Amino acid sequence: MSEAVISQLLTSGEPSVRYTVRARVLGDDPASPEMAALREEIRQSPRVSALLAERDGAGRIPLGAYTKWTGAHWVLPTLAELHYPPGDATLIPLREQVLGWLLSPVHTRSVKAVQGRIRRCASQEGNALWAMLALGIADDRADELAARLIRWAWPDGGWNCDKNPSADTSSFMESLIPLRALALHARLTGSEASRAAAERAAEVFLSRELFRRRRDGTVIHKDFVVLHYPCYWHYDILFGLKVMAEAGFQGDPRCASALELLESMRLPDGGFPAATKYWTVTDRQTSGRSRVAWGPVSATRMNPWVTADALAVLRAARR
Repeated sequence: MSEAVISQLLTSGEPSVRYTVRARVLGDDPASPEMAALREEIRQSPRVSALLAERDGAGRIPLGAYTKWTGAHWVLPTLAELHYPPGDATLIPLREQVLGWLLSPVHTRSVKAVQGRIRRCASQEGNALWAMLALGIADDRADELAARLIRWAWPDGGWNCDKNPSADTSSFMESLIPLRALALHARLTGSEASRAAAERAAEVFLSRELFRRRRDGTVIHKDFVVLHYPCYWHYDILFGLKVMAEAGFQGDPRCASALELLESMRLPDGGFPAATKYWTVTDRQTSGRSRVAWGPVSATRMNPWVTADALAVLRAARR
């Protein structure tokens, strides 16, 4: 592991990057006073202020909850990814926006089965559940989200919103975030049902070595083997490995090919790139709008968030 890259990340102006490196690469105790102070620095950072800048006097973001990428549904998991400190009651209005949408009678009635399989973009419930738990603002409705995800799982363990009657295989994009959420729900609540569902969902990925088709070993989709930050609801091998590490599955030997591929993406300076992106910084209210930039987007330049996550994944795998 490149000491020069770690030193560079530890001097980053982004406290969330420094936190990831200290907690997940160097193994610093997250409960220590120094790390707690670093999380407070994250709370006060310009990046977090920008993400929350559109809140109104009631603490809500006056956009549709799912507006990409500035609606409440996206802001909460982004804050969680940045290691925003848990238990902040000022985020509850955003939680209520998200739950008001996902648990509404209209939304609930829209969930339909085709050929015996629920066709649902379960990444939405998954993101909401994971963010609320990670940010320490969950209430008993988190259990309802978990129960819905468990009920809606397909026979192979994952989820899919494809309404084509012939669709019979779970989607990587719709299955990774619910897996992440149910694994965290199981860890925090002791739910055996959530843990079992997370284990079944993990097989969707592990049985395909996180990026290969089972029938012939070819790459499932070209975007799966390119690194991005943030991924939002999209999938790539780094996001997959990150969730496998969080959920306790990275020790499975079927992660080895993805780990080797990730290592092969290391740049000459020891960092890792974000070769493409899903966000655009603009003042226009348009889908995919971001209030902040997320570092260099180039196949040849180190991106600090991608690098911090990649180093954390490799350390968890003892590589």
